[in-house]
Amino acid sequence: MWNPYGGGWGSIDYRGDLGGGTRDETSSLAHVNVDWRETDNAHIFRADLPGVRKEEVKVQVEDGNILQISGEKVKEQEDATDKWHRVERQRGGFVRRFRIPENANAEDIRCSLENGVLTVTVPKKQAGQIQRDVRYINVA
Repeated sequence: MWNPYGGGWGSIDYRGDLGGGTRDETSSLAHVNVDWRETDNAHIFRADLPGVRKEEVKVQVEDGNILQISGEKVKEQEDATDKWHRVERQRGGFVRRFRIPENANAEDIRCSLENGVLTVTVPKKQAGQIQRDVRYINVA
């Protein structure tokens, strides 16, 4: 068992944290879990962002087919006299990128953040709306 007050044998958990209870926050890139499901009408992304305000999240589309979710999990204010025994909640910037398929309508994306869960809905194009960029190459 891990002793939060020092001494003892320490602990190793799945994050690779060794006993002492602190982490180098300057190199921290927070991990964000994202689920992506496809329905008949849309691609739906859900990201766990507990404690993150909507002003701290940015959702964008690059090159028409790369969905990027990024933001910052801000470090809370601390008093100089505080002594931390364990730091496990991740802080720092995060970026997740997904290549969305050609049936996705990147022009009509909707987002909402509710109860710490970001939902990004990417509607699908109708069958007639899908255009392929075909370029013919001359054979020499």
